[in-house]
Amino acid sequence: MKWNTSLYDSKHSFVSSYGEEVVQLLNPEKDETILDLGCGTGYLTNVIFEQGAKVTGLDVSQEMISAAREKYPHILFVAADARTFSFPQPFDAVFSNAAIHWMPEPEKVARNIYNALKPKGRFVAEFGGKDNVGGIFKAMRKTLADFGYKKNAEISVWFYPSVGEYASILEACGFDVCYAAHFERQTKLEGDDGMKNWFAMFADLFFKDIPEEERKKIIEKIETLLRPTHFRNGEWFADYRRLRVTAIKE
Repeated sequence: MKWNTSLYDSKHSFVSSYGEEVVQLLNPEKDETILDLGCGTGYLTNVIFEQGAKVTGLDVSQEMISAAREKYPHILFVAADARTFSFPQPFDAVFSNAAIHWMPEPEKVARNIYNALKPKGRFVAEFGGKDNVGGIFKAMRKTLADFGYKKNAEISVWFYPSVGEYASILEACGFDVCYAAHFERQTKLEGDDGMKNWFAMFADLFFKDIPEEERKKIIEKIETLLRPTHFRNGEWFADYRRLRVTAIKE
């Protein structure tokens, strides 16, 4: 997937702003070595750096890494796959915000995170949990199918587990899951085109090979379906449900 980093930073800053709560949960200490897994354009990586940690940012997207390097040249950013990355020395902690649900083969990702940590190292993450954007996804799939794009409607991109599902994955690797929470977070989307921008940013793969004019009609129909439940007081909202975890390497 190609990422539009300008759109990401300008219209979806909520990703980083909500992530600051997860940095508080991480509670980075001075001179700790920390890996920010799925760092995006590096905002939270820099927040961790400013708290005194020795942080490295990693993302599979070269577009994201290029933008992060330009914005924060004092931090090391690496383009690599979460399933296969490796570093010469293990980390005190691995941090991840709004990224794990994009990563295929979650068992391999969890195992690689485990291997990247020192003994007693911690993994702190937040990402989409079970039923995340359930309403948006249902309306999108129905509309794509109604317009004749049934294969697009069946595309599987995201990994949205329950607490039990993800805790089992971590425990199978040897982690001790000491905290896990699954909660609703209605998230305001910026501007009148908030929902359109959300699709452009996060759901572009579902519209692969659909002509631009047809795509506009499909998204307008999706907005019509979503308006009674996702548009309030002149603003669009995404029906986010998040999963937040802390796990310790045994």
